[in-house]
Amino acid sequence: MSGHGFHVHGPHDHELEHAAHSNDDFSSKIAVMTAIMATVGALIGYEGGATQNQSAMLKNSAAITKTDAANSWSHYQSKSNKQNLAELALSIPGVDGEKYKLDIERYKKEKEVIKKEAEAFEKQVVELEKLSEAALHQHHRWAQSMTAVQIAISLAAIALLTKKKWLEYASYGVATAGLGIAALAWLHI
Repeated sequence: MSGHGFHVHGPHDHELEHAAHSNDDFSSKIAVMTAIMATVGALIGYEGGATQNQSAMLKNSAAITKTDAANSWSHYQSKSNKQNLAELALSIPGVDGEKYKLDIERYKKEKEVIKKEAEAFEKQVVELEKLSEAALHQHHRWAQSMTAVQIAISLAAIALLTKKKWLEYASYGVATAGLGIAALAWLHI
């Protein structure tokens, strides 16, 4: 840091800094690849967070719409109760039957409109929940990809410390697998 306090470096940070200033091709190559993997990992992490938030927002919208559907069905039930009372009133001697017959017809028509509205809300809930599940699946792909990239970075650090070529190749292989999983996430597979 610039003269304030102190800064603790991990062993791989120290090696990466030295590799950047040396003429060691092995170390330089791993240092560059580690930086690239870290950058790719940051992008993958962003996408993972975005899809997680999208899934949560869609699930929230589904819950709100489900409440709208329940409210519509309650309204429907209210109209049914009024219709039932009007039908009952027809059986009372001495009442104006025409008035109650008109009320019954009006309630039937109102219930049809309310029923269509409630069913539309229910259909919207199903669609929102499907979209939420799809976004959550995509989030899981991004998370799997990010895990692979993090493992690749760790393998690269170990390769740098041990100077083992096979660890370098293992790091690149795991990073490639992570990119493959990221491609699946990108393609919504």
